[in-house]
Amino acid sequence: MPLDTTAPLSVLDVRRLPCELRRATIIESFDALEPGQALEIVNSFDPVPLRQHFEERTLVGFGWDYLEQGPDIWRIRLTRR
Repeated sequence: MPLDTTAPLSVLDVRRLPCELRRATIIESFDALEPGQALEIVNSFDPVPLRQHFEERTLVGFGWDYLEQGPDIWRIRLTRR
């Protein structure tokens, strides 16, 4: 199913969450997406370990697109495929 670009993108700003909760919160939000839906993640650093986590998951495909790359704010569109 193609991504519906007319639908508003849900934004998950995790900058105020403790670092130990950010990853779980993002994964839980991603798992709630339907195929083709996307989530915009806002973070204070590049979440490279999170991307590696998604690359290692074999059950669900994903898209990872940088919308803004620091230095203070990182925005990523995370799409469930």
